[in-house]
Amino acid sequence: MPISPLRLIKQCIEWREFSDEEVRDIPSNTRGIYVLFRQQAPKVYDVMYIGMAGADTAGVDSRLSRHLKSKTKGESCTHFSVFEVHDNIREDEIRELEGILRHVFRKDSHANQLAHQVGYAKLREVRRDEWSEWKSS
Repeated sequence: MPISPLRLIKQCIEWREFSDEEVRDIPSNTRGIYVLFRQQAPKVYDVMYIGMAGADTAGVDSRLSRHLKSKTKGESCTHFSVFEVHDNIREDEIRELEGILRHVFRKDSHANQLAHQVGYAKLREVRRDEWSEWKSS
């Protein structure tokens, strides 16, 4: 069996048009992280929202279908990307990935327009304020 190039991400598809037709093509119950964008110019996409689908019963397809119907996200976003996780990745691990991304984008003026990203609480448990607090392994 070949070794996967990435430990967490199984496959991805990027910068797809945020439309009913494209969202319907996503396989049911795909688990992972997704990102909604607004295209500003050719090959320039602003991050508008970061989300996740980690349960076995509700995948990225159903989350994006709901966002399409949303007045804010449905009208503001033009494209999306999906990063599917491997089957052995647990929901809490997906939540951690999403949390880190949201934490990074929480003060970004573009990402904050729709998502109102907040910091990731668990990241605060391991955050160091000074290098002197950094623990060597």
